[in-house]
Amino acid sequence: MTAPVPQDLLDAARDGRTAPLGRLVSLVERGGPAARDVARAAYPLSGAAYTVGITGAPGAGKSTLTGRLVGALRSREDRVAVLAVDPSSPYSGGAILGDRVRMHDHVLDDGVFIRSMATRGHLGGLSLAAPEAVRVLDAAGYDWVLLETVGVGQVELDVTQTVDTTIVVVNPGWGDDVQAAKAGLLEIADVLVVNKADRPGLDETRMDLENMLDTSTTAGDGWRPPVVATVAADGGGVDDLLTAIEGHRAWLAGEDRLAAARAARLWDEVESILAARLRRRAQRMLTDDGIASVRSRVGARDLDPWSASDRILAALDGGAPPAPSDPGA
Repeated sequence: MTAPVPQDLLDAARDGRTAPLGRLVSLVERGGPAARDVARAAYPLSGAAYTVGITGAPGAGKSTLTGRLVGALRSREDRVAVLAVDPSSPYSGGAILGDRVRMHDHVLDDGVFIRSMATRGHLGGLSLAAPEAVRVLDAAGYDWVLLETVGVGQVELDVTQTVDTTIVVVNPGWGDDVQAAKAGLLEIADVLVVNKADRPGLDETRMDLENMLDTSTTAGDGWRPPVVATVAADGGGVDDLLTAIEGHRAWLAGEDRLAAARAARLWDEVESILAARLRRRAQRMLTDDGIASVRSRVGARDLDPWSASDRILAALDGGAPPAPSDPGA
């Protein structure tokens, strides 16, 4: 059976067919040469969609909120793609599948595409696979691409920083024992959402976040994240959230900030790809007999780690390995 040609799949996806689009995302997930072909085909057609990341602790109501946001965008007849990212599972299942079920209102809407995503073999993992998948959805012609994570680990935070606007979702009563986590989330948030705002503690949480914004040292680009209260279960505050997203989008559009931010993210991606490819090459070399001997000498304390890395780098460059006594880079 002949393998599908990515360009043919992309052409079909741009005609509104979801099955070819799903196959393209699967190719990106699996990685390898096929994923690169998809990336090359999608890249020149991408850049029109506005991308939004939605992150926060498990149970914060992100999926319900995402579903409501999809509904608000569809009321404007915008086409929306949702990519739910789960780095904890090698398969598209488990909790994230349950999250998709909660978006069932949009399953039959041909203006909405919903897909879960893990990573099975993509070089660089989800941090590199997710932006490629977002570009595929962008190239397919969706006006908005929403990227939802299941948690707030480092991978999820890296993933959400590949979008234009990042929404951080918290709940009332988030305790003082997670100040460090809150500070980290504050660094990436463009919009802060207090979901489940019908629960006790809304005013205290809002005040807490505003106080943290007042004292934040990460601000300085002129944008102060608004704090929006929502009750995703009944759609309360979702219009306010969409207004906040549009506000950030308008701010980015001013002084060409959006183009500059996207260019910076693309270059960060290039550097990440280079780092991943060099790491892969080094790992392959470490299985070779010559490099294995370097490893054994490090373990025997006959060669220090910096000198060992000198030898490996020299081998990567195709040159002669330096003597162990040579200064490290």
